[in-house]
Amino acid sequence: MKTPISIQLYSLRSLPGLPEVLDTVKAAGYQNVELIGSHLDDAANVRRQLDARGLTVSSSHVSLAALRERFDAIMAACKTLGFTQLFMPSVPTDERASAEPYWTSLGRELGQMAWRAKDRGIDLGYHNHHWELKAQADGRTALDCLFAGAGNAPFTWQADVAWLVRGGGDPVALMQQHKARLASVHAKDIAPEGSKLDEDGWDDVGSGVLDWHGGLAKAAADSGAKWLVAEHDKPNDPARFARNSFAFLNSL
Repeated sequence: MKTPISIQLYSLRSLPGLPEVLDTVKAAGYQNVELIGSHLDDAANVRRQLDARGLTVSSSHVSLAALRERFDAIMAACKTLGFTQLFMPSVPTDERASAEPYWTSLGRELGQMAWRAKDRGIDLGYHNHHWELKAQADGRTALDCLFAGAGNAPFTWQADVAWLVRGGGDPVALMQQHKARLASVHAKDIAPEGSKLDEDGWDDVGSGVLDWHGGLAKAAADSGAKWLVAEHDKPNDPARFARNSFAFLNSL
């Protein structure tokens, strides 16, 4: 598999601090990491810690509030940390069930931000969960409305495959449908039904029920994904998740 591998550091948030997180992913075999918004607030220090371990940044998540309130500072942090893919990971909890006008308006706003980011050499996009697949009154999904609102802006997409499945979607079909926007894929897995309930039913990549052994990784690459980013929303052993997921993805 030619698609490079990264890991979302949110998956290791239960570890004591950033040094332990970075040591763990380095020991598991990763050379690239995906950051979270708080890392951008301490960019110079985070860059020093990454450089000391020979790690590079594939991408980062950043909140909608931070984009609205500190756009220039976020762009500067991206430059300091040396990456070009930035994703807004979710909307506020009380806005997730919103109807079509909300999603179209948000897409328009993020599309305008994407133009501004592009001028700085940054590709701005959106990371999905499951609520974006809820059908709107006109039959479109919230994700459809978001992308329609963005129009021809250089607004990208990080497809979280497991959340698409939990939302009732076909990830292969959706990645192909939106391949013009697809920039990255979260490699995540779902445990067999009734198992790993203490981990919210998620599994290490390659250990669950999703077809990572077969078509998913190839479909991601064929649809234009530039990164496969391992993620687990609630591992009870972050080191195990990082190690097992890297070994599997690296074997493809």
